[in-house]
Amino acid sequence: MSTEAESSIPKVDSAEAGATADSPKEEKKTRRASSKVAGVFDVAELEQEGKELKIAPETQKLNWKLNTSPSTVDDKEALKKFLTTPPVRKIDLHFPLGLEVTARNLKGVTIKDALDAIHKQFKKKQDDELDLPVLAGFEWDKEESWTRLTVHQKKEGQAPSKKKKNKGDAEE
Repeated sequence: MSTEAESSIPKVDSAEAGATADSPKEEKKTRRASSKVAGVFDVAELEQEGKELKIAPETQKLNWKLNTSPSTVDDKEALKKFLTTPPVRKIDLHFPLGLEVTARNLKGVTIKDALDAIHKQFKKKQDDELDLPVLAGFEWDKEESWTRLTVHQKKEGQAPSKKKKNKGDAEE
């Protein structure tokens, strides 16, 4: 009996070794090398170097409702711009009431990446459930936290869109 057990163990080991030594390890190596994009930084690296972040000013002019898709933004070109200068791979977006979401993009977080991360949290909320449904912009305060941006919201955009909740207003 012991000889059968001993002979089956090397077979299992050799099968596992063969599976891990083949392509998956090579794929991982290639992925690792490509994840480093020149000119895109890690926020922690920037903090160590003392480099300050600048937020794209376009974020303040979007008038985007948090519970609508980022594709509804009027200025489509703004969505392609980096959220911060210098560009970062990931950044936390902190809401004043405590919610925190993370925007990620190995090629540099764009405004669209940030809006996508926020939208994921708010897409199921109705307009009347949100006190401040419109994005007012982002703020970076290195004194509070180097690695996150504070999200500012406002009551309504400059040009409010059509209201679809007339029936709901009448029922209340």
